[in-house]
Amino acid sequence: MAYWLFKTEPSAFSLEDLKSRPNQTEHWDGVRNYQARNFLRDAVALGDLVFIYHSNIAQPAVVGIAEVVRAGYPDHTALNPQGDHFDPKATPQNPIWYMVDVRYRQALATPVTLEQIKQIPQLSDMPLVKRSRLSIQPVTPQQWETILRLGSPVP
Repeated sequence: MAYWLFKTEPSAFSLEDLKSRPNQTEHWDGVRNYQARNFLRDAVALGDLVFIYHSNIAQPAVVGIAEVVRAGYPDHTALNPQGDHFDPKATPQNPIWYMVDVRYRQALATPVTLEQIKQIPQLSDMPLVKRSRLSIQPVTPQQWETILRLGSPVP
């Protein structure tokens, strides 16, 4: 099992949105960065755990946990000309973009803010701290446990 951090703007799709979906499950679509796509296509696997990180808000923070319930597959939203994530270069034969399905696991009792994360030496190597704009980022087991302790998951 691997650990990941998925960024999302809560005004577009939040942890609560995921929780409210049927079976608390949704596809994680719209990733349009090649390195993040490669993670979704080649590395994110069934059973991996994901921190949901709310970005582009006053206090960006890790707010909850999801589980990958379907490994990478072609992102069909790239094929919809009326959609927000349309890519005219994508075709069914050459999908270009990939997504995974995630299921809500739990919220953190206390969101772990970017400001807090930056102050913890054990987290200094996280792509998030290094100002990576990637929406899909790997998290080491040590980083996972550190953030989990800070956030005290709600059962």
